[in-house]
Amino acid sequence: MSRTSRVERTTKESSVLVELNLDGTGEISVDTGVPFFDHMLSQLGKHSGFNLTVKTTGDVDVDSHHTVEDSSLAFGQALREALGDKAGIRRFGDAMVPLDEVLVQAAVDLSGRPYLVHRQPEIVELIGSFDTTLGKHIWESIVAEARIALHIRVLEGRNAHHVFEAQFKAVARALRDAVALDSRVAGIPSTKGSL
Repeated sequence: MSRTSRVERTTKESSVLVELNLDGTGEISVDTGVPFFDHMLSQLGKHSGFNLTVKTTGDVDVDSHHTVEDSSLAFGQALREALGDKAGIRRFGDAMVPLDEVLVQAAVDLSGRPYLVHRQPEIVELIGSFDTTLGKHIWESIVAEARIALHIRVLEGRNAHHVFEAQFKAVARALRDAVALDSRVAGIPSTKGSL
């Protein structure tokens, strides 16, 4: 069973290509034109063990909002498509990730129902040229298209870079567990019979 996907998303504001292999080895190729976002997506690919390619050209001359949003939507769609009918998966995953002074807890349910709970302390508005107000919107966009429930809590932390990076690593580790195939799961992991 191939758990891969390829998503192309084109609007007047951006053009996005995402290729995803859930059973990869953490091979990453990311270029969105937004360097800090590239760094975060690279964390997501590496620590989930997914093979992840993201190539985006967008109207970064305006700002990075459309590029980040559309790339996140495309990643969410790619995740949903690569999961297929979700037969045999563990479904739930969670992780607690430290990064120096930061501690982040993430939990995911590949439920087919989009829901986000996101708690993070106030941080500076810019990391380099990256607008940190996009942080929650990244997760909202992924959740909306992936149709997953995702809880992220920053339990400790003050350095904005670390706060962001630990979130991406924690979500990656939670996803790694949730998408894993479990030999004890027969069919769809739900009493409803579908996710």
